[in-house]
Amino acid sequence: MINASPIDACISSLYIAHGFIRDNSHALRSFIAFLSMFLAMTISIAAIPHARSLLRRPPARKNAGARVKTGIDVLEDEKFAPLRGKHIGLITNQTGVDASGRRTIDVLAHARGLRLVAIFSPEHGLVGREDSRVASTTDSATDLPVFSLYGETKRPTHDMLKGIDALVFDIQGAGVRFYTFITTMAYAMEESAKEHISFYVLDRPDPLDGETIEGPMLDRDRLSFVGYFPMPVRYAMTMGELAQMFNAENKIDADLHVIAMKGWRRSERFEATGLTWIPPSPNLRTLNATLLYPGIEILQAGGISVGRGAPTPFEIVGAPWIEADKLADNLNRRNVAGVRFAPAHFTPASGIYQGQSCGGVALTITDPAALRSMTMGLEIASTLTKMYPEEFQLEKMIELLGSASTLARLQKGDSPADVVAGWAADLAAFRKMRDKYLLYPAK
Repeated sequence: MINASPIDACISSLYIAHGFIRDNSHALRSFIAFLSMFLAMTISIAAIPHARSLLRRPPARKNAGARVKTGIDVLEDEKFAPLRGKHIGLITNQTGVDASGRRTIDVLAHARGLRLVAIFSPEHGLVGREDSRVASTTDSATDLPVFSLYGETKRPTHDMLKGIDALVFDIQGAGVRFYTFITTMAYAMEESAKEHISFYVLDRPDPLDGETIEGPMLDRDRLSFVGYFPMPVRYAMTMGELAQMFNAENKIDADLHVIAMKGWRRSERFEATGLTWIPPSPNLRTLNATLLYPGIEILQAGGISVGRGAPTPFEIVGAPWIEADKLADNLNRRNVAGVRFAPAHFTPASGIYQGQSCGGVALTITDPAALRSMTMGLEIASTLTKMYPEEFQLEKMIELLGSASTLARLQKGDSPADVVAGWAADLAAFRKMRDKYLLYPAK
């Protein structure tokens, strides 16, 4: 007599096929084997139509939907070969990360065949939170010195560069002439040339796109930390392309190397790249704000809050003496392409008019491709001049506008459209010069 297993004892003998399967253990194993065979056949049959449909599909377009590879990602793919054997100083901030989100600091600190020995930070500091002068410090993760290039000095000094034979720059720019990361890079290039140190740019996209050029040329007698080179406000170049232009046109003669991106096209704004936007400064928080920024920032010197200390910097402007409804109506009558204006009231927590109630307008981008932020800025300035000639200080806009002739035409009352048209010859000459230094295709 066959002894039943504990499982058999719990299952009715009616489930056993008499004379074929001895007990429930065998029944269970046989049933599982049969079920597996049945499911495999069913899946195979069901897959046939899908397989045929795959055969009918056209092949996927090369690089379709692929991420843009920034300079640090390309450098990783190359196993850091360009930097092998070098002692590295890295100029970076919170925007310097690879595709996995790792800081370029940490990537280089753990890379084989090179040694990261010092870090340099730009305006707003290593983590992008400071809105004033930045002190030198130490990076807690690597215990490396972090030398500020926006504190006691704006250039790396001889002592800071001791023991370094290559400077590497990895910072996301804003695509705007007066954004100071440009000058930080250029000053560092100048010092690297003096010290015979190689200079590498890990390239990143121009977030505004690489084709749209606008704004007046910077007057040569107005060169400063917010205006390193005579070029338009929007120049449509990456940091690597700018570095090549500065090196040649300003005769810096640095031993310059650009680690170019892969997959970026000039026609792309940042949102098309697949990359994550990391605010490069405390107030440049969104891509909408980044697109509005060139035309809005020029207004602050004239006595306008541009939203610093408000929830949406550069997407709202105002002052205590502005009547919000009237300003919005007047601006909307101008039919500025790509943007609409709504009455707004806000109280900045910092910056100009801190703690004061301001009337103004909130800006909504309706068509990013059509928006010309510098044209928009001039339309706002022209409107404010007509509505509030005593309060709005148009002449102070020269600080970032950087063009005496443009300011003179606005003061004379010329229309913004005529002022913009007057830039055409200068911009054409700039575009021709700039073309020599471009690294990426349009499409």
